Amino acid sequence: MTQTISLPIWLFVLIMAFAAITFASHFLLPSVRWFFRKRLERAVKRLNERLERPIQPFKLARRTDMIQRLIYDPDVTRAIVEHARTNGVREDVAFELARRYAREIVPSFSAFAYFGFAIRAARMLSNALYRVRMGYHAEDALAAIDPDATVVFVMNHRSNMDYVLVTYLAADRSALSYAVGEWAHIWPLSRLIRAMGAYFIRRRSRNALYRRVLARYVAQATQAGVTQAMFPEGGLSLDGALAEPKLGLLKYIVDAGVEERDVVFVPVALNYDRVLEDTILINAGEAGGRRFDARISVVAGFALKTLWLRITGRFHRFGYAAVSFGAPLSLRVFLARDMDDATHELGHEIMARIGAVVPVLPVPLAALALEQGPGTAAEIETRMGVLADSMPGAYVHIARNSMAYSAKAGLRALASRHIVTETEGVFAANPDKASRLRYYANSVRHLVPGAPENAADARL
Repeated sequence: MTQTISLPIWLFVLIMAFAAITFASHFLLPSVRWFFRKRLERAVKRLNERLERPIQPFKLARRTDMIQRLIYDPDVTRAIVEHARTNGVREDVAFELARRYAREIVPSFSAFAYFGFAIRAARMLSNALYRVRMGYHAEDALAAIDPDATVVFVMNHRSNMDYVLVTYLAADRSALSYAVGEWAHIWPLSRLIRAMGAYFIRRRSRNALYRRVLARYVAQATQAGVTQAMFPEGGLSLDGALAEPKLGLLKYIVDAGVEERDVVFVPVALNYDRVLEDTILINAGEAGGRRFDARISVVAGFALKTLWLRITGRFHRFGYAAVSFGAPLSLRVFLARDMDDATHELGHEIMARIGAVVPVLPVPLAALALEQGPGTAAEIETRMGVLADSMPGAYVHIARNSMAYSAKAGLRALASRHIVTETEGVFAANPDKASRLRYYANSVRHLVPGAPENAADARL
């Protein structure tokens, strides 16, 4: 027992390393994790005191526990058995597939990542790129929402900046759990987005097992009171106008029920003087699909160019960006109506409420005025004033409280991108860029009574 044994140095180092790892995993790390978890719980408690809607325990649960809870849900279990029978595979194989779907969907929310990094980054980026304005804000109606209700922010989808802007402007309300499409499912972006509480969805999947797993996750989050954010249109607008709602996620929320907890939809409308991806979206729409030609080299080049302009003091922000919060809609009250298809009616009611509060900004208003034909700056200003007056109840942002300045700012932005041309003081639409002018006009066209339903019918 006391005999000396000779070991190679490498083997001795390896044994000591394994011993250190074992000691850390069994004695040190649990204590460290307990210490930091207690600090995190105290920090979240202080954070909840200033949030309008506190972070729900469901959102703070460990990801592994949430995955286990999801895959052992009775509805998911039945879907696993059905998938195995339909596809002729063993039930354990179908179970592992369901587990993989659950791991793909379930987020791993980090309060530090959301409030310590994401909101600060969103505030900095938003104000660096745009002059951010709060549009219509139904403050009294929002304050009157039942504290126990699940709040779902439903938004039109103009740009990937939508996530950034709403995260920034809703920072004092709650931590939003976004439904994010396949575009963000790339490493390391996916880890950051998941840490911010977002859950991933396959928008075009027709797999019954996947859709059942997703439906049960949405139902569990809704029943637990998690504040959510979603885009009913299901994707970015390709022509600038509001699109028909996709009903998948809305159906999952309706099916979750309102017996124990009401669900309140808060319509959120966004608009921009310039959408950063406008060319990509317009080209995709003209090609008749949703294949976006967004090479990483182009994105990186744009970012580097913008950074260089800021460093050299020559950068000008991309005009105004505005967000409006409309009157909330109680699902419990809505379902009390006599309807044949509640989900279909709900989707259209939500889109109507979003459309009613879309902010009107200088560039979209100038684009709409230019569709009436060429004109001098004074004539465009007059047309913009007439259009603004014809939009009952709309939030119209008049830059510096001057329609003359709004016209100047809108025309300058459009002319700088050659969307309009100026000849001897007369502004006219550039026929080669007609689709871009129409794209911006479409964002507010629906607010004008008697405007053509089909944006393509607008005269340029």
